[in-house]
Amino acid sequence: MARVSYLKPLVTPERPAVRADRQPSATRRRAPFILGGGLLLIVIGAAAAALIFVSAKASLTEDSVAMARIGMPLGGGTIKSVSVVTGPHAKPVPVYVKDDRIWPNRLVSAHKMMQIEVVIKRPGWISWLAGDTERLKLTMMTPSASLREHYLTLKPGAPIVLRFKQPVRTFSYGSPGQLARRVLRKPLSEIRLKRTAEAGTAMVAAAPRSWETSKPAVVSWFPAGSAASAVAAPAPGSQITPHTKITLTFNKSIKAALGTNRPPVSPATPGTWHVVNSHTMVFVPQDYGYGLGAQVSVALPKGVRLVGGQASATSDVGNWTVPAGSTLRLQQILAQLGYLPFDFKGPHVAATPVAQEAAAVKPPKGKFEWRYPNVPSALQSMWAPGTAGTMTQGALMAFQNDHGLTADGVAGADVWKSLINAAASGRRSTFGYTFVMVNRESSPQTLTLWHSGKTVLNTPVNTGIASAPTAAGTFPVFEHLQVTTMSGTNPDGSHYSDPGIQYVSYFNGGDALHAFTRAQFGFPQSLGCVEMALGPAGQVWPYTPIGTLVHVE
Repeated sequence: MARVSYLKPLVTPERPAVRADRQPSATRRRAPFILGGGLLLIVIGAAAAALIFVSAKASLTEDSVAMARIGMPLGGGTIKSVSVVTGPHAKPVPVYVKDDRIWPNRLVSAHKMMQIEVVIKRPGWISWLAGDTERLKLTMMTPSASLREHYLTLKPGAPIVLRFKQPVRTFSYGSPGQLARRVLRKPLSEIRLKRTAEAGTAMVAAAPRSWETSKPAVVSWFPAGSAASAVAAPAPGSQITPHTKITLTFNKSIKAALGTNRPPVSPATPGTWHVVNSHTMVFVPQDYGYGLGAQVSVALPKGVRLVGGQASATSDVGNWTVPAGSTLRLQQILAQLGYLPFDFKGPHVAATPVAQEAAAVKPPKGKFEWRYPNVPSALQSMWAPGTAGTMTQGALMAFQNDHGLTADGVAGADVWKSLINAAASGRRSTFGYTFVMVNRESSPQTLTLWHSGKTVLNTPVNTGIASAPTAAGTFPVFEHLQVTTMSGTNPDGSHYSDPGIQYVSYFNGGDALHAFTRAQFGFPQSLGCVEMALGPAGQVWPYTPIGTLVHVE
C-alpha cells in the first residue's frame, strides 16, 4: 500500500490587538504640534511681510502750513523728484522740500488747482518686496479766504475792522497797485486798521497761507448816518492819468442813491459808466480819455454827499488832475514830425492813445541829432533838450498853424491829441526849417535867410530908429499876411495908417518883416519893423510862416 504524505497548511499569524489603555509614543505625539507650529510661523511671516509691504509705502497729503507733506516709508527713503503744476500746459511751480514738507519757491495764487507728484526711492533691503520706487500724486485746491463785509458804517473814531470767513495768514491793504503785503505771526479771522479818513475805499487781499496771493477785493467805509453818501477812488484831489478809471461806491444801492441817473464827467470825455455791483459803479474812459493836462470833475446830484469831495452849491464834486505832457516828449514828437531841425532816435512807442499819452508823461530816452549842415551858431545856442524855450514854442506854433489850431505855442489837451494823432499816422511836415537873422550892428544892416542847411538870401534891411528901436532877441512869427494895412503912432504922437503893405510877417508885438518903399536900405529908418525892398521881401515871405524864428542881434 502506497505511503500517503500530508502537507501542513500555510498559516499567517494575526497581529495582536492593541490595548485601549496603551499610550502612543512621544514621536507620534510631537508630529501634529510641529505641523501646527509651522503653519503659525508661516502665517506670522506672511503678516510680517504684509506689514512691511504696507509700511514700505509713502504718503502725500495736504498740510496746514506748507503746500503738502510727504510721509516717508518704513526704513526711510529718498525723494527723487517733486513736481507741482497748475494745469496741463502750465509751467511747473518751483518748490523745495524741508522737513518732509513741500514749499513753493514763489507766491502761488489762492483758490488754484494744483497737481503734485512725488517720486520716492525705497531703501534696497525692502525694494525687492515693494519695488524700487513709488510715485505719489495729489490734486488739491489752494485754500482761499474772503471778507464777510465790504461796506462798513463806522462811528466817529472807530477803527476799520476787516472780518474774514476763514483765518488768514497774509493780507495786503492799500490803493490799487500799491498794496502793502504783510505775513502774520499767526492766523487771524479779524484785523483792525487805523482809520485815516472819515470815509474811503481800499483794496484788500488775504489768504490762509503765507505763500499765497489773492485777488484784491474792495472794502469801503462810510460815516454813520442815514443820508446817501459815496466815496471815490482814486481819492479826489489826486493826480490821475488820461485813462484812469474813476470808481464810486455808495453806502446805499446805486438805484436808491441815483435812480437811473449817471454822474456827469467834465471835460466831456468819451467813456461809459459801468455798474460793478449793487453799490459800485466805475467810469471807464475811452480813446484819448480825459486828455493830458485836463482838470477832471465828477458831480453827484443834490442830496448825495461825496465824502472827501469838493462841495459846490448844488452838488458834491470830486476833482482830479491829469498831468500835462513833458517838454522833452513834446520836442521828441515835434522833431519826428519835422518841426524842429533835428532827428530824434529813440525806442518805438506804440501808436495807441494809451501808449502815446504814457510816453508824453514819462518820455523815452533817446538822442537828438541835427538834421541839417551849416546850422547857425545862434540857433545852436538856443537848443536845450527838455527845457521849454523859443525854439520849441515856434515849432509848436508851426504845428498848430498847419493843423487848424490856435497858434499860441501852448500844449493843451487838444494840442497833445493832435500831436499824437499826427505821430501815429506819420503826417510829417515837408516844409523844412527856417531861421531868420537880422543884424542891427552891421553896416549895412542885413537880413540872412537860412533854410534847411542853406543860406537862401542875404539882403540889406532897415531896422527901428533910436526912438522906436527893433528889440533884440529871438521871436516866433505869429501872423503871416501877404498884404495888409499897417497903422500906429509916430514918435511925435501923430497917427499913421499905411495900406497895401506886402509880405508881412509879425514876430514881436507890432514889429514885422515886410516890404516897404525906401530910397535906400541898410540903416535904421523904421518904427521897429524890419523893412526890405519889394523883391527880397517877396523872396523871404514864403519861408517865414507862423512859427518861424526871427533872431535880432
